[in-house]
Amino acid sequence: MMIFSTVITGILTALGNDGARYRCWHYGVLARILGLKVVVNGTQSAARPQLVVCNHISYLDIIALGAAAEGAFVAKAEIAKWPVFGLMAKAGRSVFVDRRRAATGMARDQIQERLEAGESLIMFPEATSGDGTRMLPFKSALFTVAERHVARPDGRVEPITVQPVSMAYTRLNGLPIGLGWRAYFAWFGDMELMPHLWTVAKLGVITVEVTFHAPVSRAEFPNRKSLSSHCEGVCGEGLARLLSGRS
Repeated sequence: MMIFSTVITGILTALGNDGARYRCWHYGVLARILGLKVVVNGTQSAARPQLVVCNHISYLDIIALGAAAEGAFVAKAEIAKWPVFGLMAKAGRSVFVDRRRAATGMARDQIQERLEAGESLIMFPEATSGDGTRMLPFKSALFTVAERHVARPDGRVEPITVQPVSMAYTRLNGLPIGLGWRAYFAWFGDMELMPHLWTVAKLGVITVEVTFHAPVSRAEFPNRKSLSSHCEGVCGEGLARLLSGRS
């Protein structure tokens, strides 16, 4: 997998924004290698620029969601240094965000530049991964970028489309995953990456369900916090439906 990601990284980087569909293919191949069966409910909005927001369970989310949605991830800077997954993130043209206050402006400018180019960006508003059973509160500050309008080459000014997405790990080798098994797929706390990945790789075929919900924009809400609250509610309800088998 390391050699495959290294080669594909160079190809997708050269393709730039034009390689969005090829990046989906790249993540899809990696999903099959790891035994992930990605099931998609609904459709990603064709509107651009776009911000996709999703609940976060594991580093595996990057592969599953990357295979289901066209877009580049907004990721914490540490991921760029991770073995294997750092290469994947670079191949996916991720925007790496440094948590240091001094670097905030640079990250904001990178995100704005991508959006003005008409790209789709994917973000996890919980800002950390959970246990796969319940969501953590969305951080409304991360929705600041959605408050902006983007100037198009023809002079039009457009709002940024925001699409909530829910994701859950629902089946193992075709059988429903119960509460006691969800921690095998979730990655949180002080877990170490490679031992966890090795355990996951030995489990078998893991079904990951991804649900695209109705897109919205900041203009539909009185403020950024209301937008964040709406997305949190929609993603949370979607997660509950997936876990209960009601997708």
